[in-house]
Amino acid sequence: MLINTNAIVISALKYGEADLIVNLYTLESGLRTYMLRGILKSKKGKFKASQFQLLTQLEIVANHKNKGALEYLKDAKVINTYATLHTNMIKASVVMFIAEVLKSAVREEEANPALYNFLETAFSWMDLHDKIANFHIMFLLKLSGFLGFQPDNLNTEQPFFNLLEGTFEPIKTNDYCIQDENLDILRAFLNVGFNDMEQVKLSSSQRSDFLKMMLLYYELHIDGFRKPKSLTVLNEIFN
Repeated sequence: MLINTNAIVISALKYGEADLIVNLYTLESGLRTYMLRGILKSKKGKFKASQFQLLTQLEIVANHKNKGALEYLKDAKVINTYATLHTNMIKASVVMFIAEVLKSAVREEEANPALYNFLETAFSWMDLHDKIANFHIMFLLKLSGFLGFQPDNLNTEQPFFNLLEGTFEPIKTNDYCIQDENLDILRAFLNVGFNDMEQVKLSSSQRSDFLKMMLLYYELHIDGFRKPKSLTVLNEIFN
């Protein structure tokens, strides 16, 4: 089936000497994988490797066989050229981290326009703003809602947050109930959006500890979720 759709680059893996295997999250068909043959050596081909940098927004024409195998990409063009995401060292580190999270957390081969529009808006926002120290944390919280396990913002005055249930509770019921500093930070982030997230003031150690907790939250709710390898680099950047 031939489709024309917007897509976001989730990963691009070198295959052999000249090929790329790319994962794209598409507006029309969810997550899809494509083989791009000869792209790393051919200077005259229709595709350029630079088009498939992480989180790049594309418009593609593709032939989907819907058999769970590699799909065929007929055409692709960048539709929102980022000004800073791939050139600013800090932002590039965040991009790498987020792309790893998405590759591990998003697996559905079906349309989810709300999730796609969130990703498109979030990445465009990050490209245009300089104060992004809390962006990856805000992103994880927002993304969890589209994946079905956003923290419940009811009863936030309770002294514990249960990572297993995603709810605030009056007593500790298991080893995954958090309290004190990380609980206060969670409350603060639940009350802000991207435009005012920098109001949540964190030290590098606080940010690192809270991020560690958020990744555990993802591990508890997504089977097979893996901590991003780029986490170490990200923590060093914000230290």
